[in-house]
Amino acid sequence: MRMKLLVPAFLFILLPVTLLQAAGKSSCDRACLEKYVDQYMDAMLTHKPSPTLFAKNCIFTENGVRLPLGGEGLWYSMSGKGTYKFYVPDIETQQVAFIGTAREGASNKQGGEGTPVAIALRLKIVKGLITEAEQLVIRPDSSPAGSGGGPSFPPAAVSIEKVGSPHKVYSEVIAPAERPSREEMIKTANYYFTGMQNNDGKGYYPFADDCDRLENGMQTTNVPLKPGETKPDPKTAKTYSATWSCKEQFESGLLNIVTRIRDRRFVAVDRERGVVFAFGFFDHRTLNWTWQIAEMFKIEKGKIRRIEAVLQRCPYGMNSGWSTYEKGISDQMQIIK
Repeated sequence: MRMKLLVPAFLFILLPVTLLQAAGKSSCDRACLEKYVDQYMDAMLTHKPSPTLFAKNCIFTENGVRLPLGGEGLWYSMSGKGTYKFYVPDIETQQVAFIGTAREGASNKQGGEGTPVAIALRLKIVKGLITEAEQLVIRPDSSPAGSGGGPSFPPAAVSIEKVGSPHKVYSEVIAPAERPSREEMIKTANYYFTGMQNNDGKGYYPFADDCDRLENGMQTTNVPLKPGETKPDPKTAKTYSATWSCKEQFESGLLNIVTRIRDRRFVAVDRERGVVFAFGFFDHRTLNWTWQIAEMFKIEKGKIRRIEAVLQRCPYGMNSGWSTYEKGISDQMQIIK
């Protein structure tokens, strides 16, 4: 006589819970994702990509060029950590983005740790290992320096570290009931790129009244007037002004020196804090040059409140190393998951 296997009913109740808990352990929360950035920076400082941190076939690029992981680029030359850290963890896609600073090269005569550089980073985590690592390294000789009509900036890392820490608005938590979807947040951020590319002063510009922007650590909106200066009227001015607000700059119609904003890759969204991180390229056809850029947007109630970017000049028409030619030359947004 064959005996029947009896399974207590409560096990069927606990089983789904157990499976959910197990599934939860396979993914990172925000603190876990931020820790991967810290571990990545530690590994780069030692110039040794550990197999316990990186997948065997991890794809790595620096400034749009694919390189062997370890021993190339900043992996070869990093000599110290910086003081600025801005994390954008995306729990839904298990990616994390970061803007920070580091030191590169030999110590200087004054006993410092090398040359300050800015870094923008994206990591993809799969099964506990980094499978993709994408970084921009903004070195002093690659920051815009006023040539060809571009703005004049001091070295990016120096200016960023003078800021001290990310603005407090970025850490403000959005109430769960007021959090839009990732797609809605990306759509709002993309209005910034489209509005700048098509800038005629008549587009849709979803800026909050207190919107402000930093580029390479420098304030580029609402810049205080110098003694004796008068704020230009954005409706009648013939030249662009950094004294204007975000919305005034766009409504002036004077941002059209940017002829195309392409390869718009939205790689991380922190819905809890309303932050969107994107990589892209700003082409200047008349100047025959391109800015390679990483840009973050703080979004609340469908409005952009704060913008922070790091950028450098690169060969005109350059690709990110992550897109096909067709996507790399397109101005359509890409949502990277």
